[in-house]
Amino acid sequence: MTQDFFTPVSGMELPRFAGVPSFMRLPVVPPGHARFDEVDIGLIGVPWDSGTTNRPGPRHGPRQLRDASTMIRAENAATRVRPFEAANCADLGDVGINPADIDDSMDRITAFYQRLVLAGIRPLTAGGDHLTSLPVLRALAEDGPLGMVHFDAHTDLFHSYFGGTMYTHGTPFRRAIEEELLDPARVVQIGIRGTAYDFEDRDFAKAVGVRVIPIEEFFARGVTDVMAEACEIVGEAPVYVSYDIDFVDPAFAPGTGTPEIGGPNSFQAQQVVRGLAGLDIAGADLVEVSPPFDTSGATAWLGVSLMFELLCVMTG
Repeated sequence: MTQDFFTPVSGMELPRFAGVPSFMRLPVVPPGHARFDEVDIGLIGVPWDSGTTNRPGPRHGPRQLRDASTMIRAENAATRVRPFEAANCADLGDVGINPADIDDSMDRITAFYQRLVLAGIRPLTAGGDHLTSLPVLRALAEDGPLGMVHFDAHTDLFHSYFGGTMYTHGTPFRRAIEEELLDPARVVQIGIRGTAYDFEDRDFAKAVGVRVIPIEEFFARGVTDVMAEACEIVGEAPVYVSYDIDFVDPAFAPGTGTPEIGGPNSFQAQQVVRGLAGLDIAGADLVEVSPPFDTSGATAWLGVSLMFELLCVMTG
């Protein structure tokens, strides 16, 4: 039963532009807090973009996403889910990463999420670039590989960059499959598009059994049909959901480092998340929001709206 402590501050009590921003105006309950063990779903910021290979900026994402999230209200008008009543949700703060050391940062991220696993808290993460997903998965998949539904313009299945750099935002799911954090037969990637240097990533996906749904197929079949297949692929076992904001067309989400034209609109971006209802979601992330390229704040607002949709399917 959700207690008053875990109820977000209402805009009817304090204007949404006032007060110290937290994710969705939830209480801030970092590890070590007296009520940490009462949290069911924790919202976490990972302000880190050391895996970025071109335009940096997602390290500033969690702060902007928190600010934008004060606009979120209590109920999903489409699904009628009231997530803050269905589960104890809290802002668990930011992971204290090391911006000068990728390996140390990944160890710090994994250690943070291991504390959540021990406490039985399911994480909803705001990145950060997409390399963030790898150390999170290292914590969540300690008992066995997870399935994954992955919304993105890119597969992030590349072997390496510049002849041997193994950890970038283009490689996390290659590493996750190699480390047996993900079961490739239960991984589906949706929205893949854009120009390419080669098809090494697609060849790997085909070889290990990852289902790649390019954007052309997504539009030809429609959201309902594609999401039905995605749910069938991952099945009833635990699944991770990873949502790169560049899945969405840059007309709606320009504030990201590697935009690709020809993507879904903002409504379709919501619909695909609603299509996850009923899955056993062990955790989820929303990554690659880059405030330096989000001058209007529209990308951050879309990002936190999608985080709210993810929260609704995690609690619904």
